Amino acid sequence: MPLSHPRRSALSEQVITALRQQIASGEWPVGSRIPTEPELVEQLGVARNTVREAVRALAHNGLLDIRQGSGTYVVATSELAGVMHRRFADADPRHIAELRSTLESSAARLAAERRTEKDLKQLDALLVRREEAWESGDTEAFVAADATFHLAVVAASHNDVMTAMYADLGEVMRDWLREDVGSELTPETHMDHTRLVDAIRASDAATAGQEAAGYPFLCRPGRIGTAAGGTPAEDTGTPAGSLGTPAGGSGSPAGGSGSPAGGSFPAGGAGSPA
Repeated sequence: MPLSHPRRSALSEQVITALRQQIASGEWPVGSRIPTEPELVEQLGVARNTVREAVRALAHNGLLDIRQGSGTYVVATSELAGVMHRRFADADPRHIAELRSTLESSAARLAAERRTEKDLKQLDALLVRREEAWESGDTEAFVAADATFHLAVVAASHNDVMTAMYADLGEVMRDWLREDVGSELTPETHMDHTRLVDAIRASDAATAGQEAAGYPFLCRPGRIGTAAGGTPAEDTGTPAGSLGTPAGGSGSPAGGSGSPAGGSFPAGGAGSPA
C-alpha cells in the first residue's frame, strides 16, 4: 500500500494516521522495521520534524519501539495492544495460560457452531502454513504462523468483540510462545492442531472447546508454577501430554481444561512450543 501525500493542514495528525494505517493493515507487521526517517519524508512529502513527531507519538502509544542504532520497529497493532503488551509483559505465565484457556476454548466452541466454508478454508491453509513454519526450523516464523492460526480460530467465532480483544492481546500471546518455544524447535515438542480444526469442521462444539482448552497448560516443565492452594500447574484438568502429543501419538481426546482456541502458543507436550 503506497503512502500518499497528506492534503489537509494538521500534518502531524495525518502522518500519525497514515503510519497507524500501515501497521493496522499488516503492511508493516509486528516485529518488522519501518522505513527510515528519510524514506518516510520522501514518501509522505512532509518535513523531517513532522515525521519525527509522528513516530515519537506512536512510540509513546506503544505501537512502535525506537531502537537507537537499529531503527524503529512495530511492536503492536493498536494503542490498546501496546498498552496490553506493556501491562502484562511481566505477568505470571500461569495467569496468561488461564486467560488463553478461557478465551480460546469459548471461541472454539462458537467457531464450531458458526464457522463458514470460508473460515474452514482459511483454517486449513493456516494449518499448512503453521506446519511449514515448524519444518523450516525458524522459530519466529513458527510463532507468527501459530499466532495467526489461533487468531483465525477466534475470528471464526464471528464474535467481533472477542476477536478484537484477542487481537489486542496478540503480542502478549506471542511473547508467551516465544519464551516457551525457546531458541530451537524440536520434534519432541511438536503439537498437531488437526483435531481442533476437524472438530470445528464437524460442528462439534464440546470437542473443539476441550481441544483448545488444554494447550496453554502444556508447557516446558516448571514454566507454570504452583497454583493457589498448592496445586501443581499441571493439575489443571488436562493430563500432561493429553493435548500436546505429536500427531499420531497417544495423546488425549480433546481434552483440556480451559484454553483458548487452539493451543499452540505454548503447547507441546512436556516441553513445549507448538
